[in-house]
Amino acid sequence: MSLEIVVQSLASGILMGFVYALIAAGLSLIFGLMEIVNFAHGEFLMLAMFTTFWVWALGGVDPLLALPLVAGLLFLVGALVYRGIISRILGAPMLAQVFATFGLAVFLRSAAQFLWTPDFRLVRDPWVGGRLPLFGVYVGAPQVAAAAAALAAFGALYWFITRTETGLALQATAQDRQAAALMGIDPERMFALGWGIGAACVGVAGALLANFFYVFPDVGGLFALIAYVTVALGGFGNVPGTLAAGLLVGLVEVLVGLWVPAFKYVGVFGLYLAVVLWRPQGLLGRF
Repeated sequence: MSLEIVVQSLASGILMGFVYALIAAGLSLIFGLMEIVNFAHGEFLMLAMFTTFWVWALGGVDPLLALPLVAGLLFLVGALVYRGIISRILGAPMLAQVFATFGLAVFLRSAAQFLWTPDFRLVRDPWVGGRLPLFGVYVGAPQVAAAAAALAAFGALYWFITRTETGLALQATAQDRQAAALMGIDPERMFALGWGIGAACVGVAGALLANFFYVFPDVGGLFALIAYVTVALGGFGNVPGTLAAGLLVGLVEVLVGLWVPAFKYVGVFGLYLAVVLWRPQGLLGRF
């Protein structure tokens, strides 16, 4: 196997790692805020990709142009899911919380299959296409654009959480909601905002993935599993840690797939099991 192929695979893994990190960031934010795992996270991604596809198919709008619209729509979906479902089960047993988001995932996936059939769809001839030279190797231009946009979105999220008053209020609510309430912070508003931002991150990732990935009702399943692994590796609730974990997952996926293509995801989940057994709080721990 030539060195060029290895380098090209590493570059592809890093580019996809940024997208994985952005998908996982929304999941990590919600867990860090409320300690609830959103099992419908992959279905949110599926909705974002289908929205991007239909905006392109019906309106001729390129996925990159549709990105703000998709992110805004998913923000509303996340906030409405919190108001309509999650807020009603906050004091319920953990199993009720699990079944609520899992049931939502089943409903969304089944509704997508009913409305749009299980067919695979693809955005053809997007603005960003072809291949680009990168450090002596060629990589897909859509993947480069997706990685750059994902990194920018991740940076904006980190800045919002750590440098704005609302972001600091989110952190305060995550650390102690009772104390935050005594300081004048409305936990309900923060929870709804956290779900909205988490879903918006998935909306951005979905619009970027629709540039080069097939769109179908079950598309969110695999990405959701990778997102759970990424969150566990980076540390539950550790949003910055998901960036490093996403890059690590992307690299492991391509390196294992390079030598044993049929077992590339076995390598990812094997890494997850090793980290969980060695360091259950994740590589970087709680943020």
